[in-house]
Amino acid sequence: MLVIGRALMALPTLCIFDEPSTGMSPVLVEQSFHVIEQLRDEGITVLLIEQNVKKSLEIADRGYVLESGRVVLEGDREELASSEVMGRAYLGL
Repeated sequence: MLVIGRALMALPTLCIFDEPSTGMSPVLVEQSFHVIEQLRDEGITVLLIEQNVKKSLEIADRGYVLESGRVVLEGDREELASSEVMGRAYLGL
């Protein structure tokens, strides 16, 4: 949260988050994603690189799935959440 606060002092139009949930407790993950969602809602563009697919799809407008550095799947949150490939590989469906 301190890093996010420091970044916001510069009044950014874009914030990049690289694996913000790594090593966090579930409660802190929820809080962090809530803050990221608020930033998005306030008009700040958010680029989120994250392995927590379920949480990411809850707040994403659009997503890209990379494998070995290549985009293998892309779409809006609804397209990705309903994708059979995505469900099997990343959502445990």
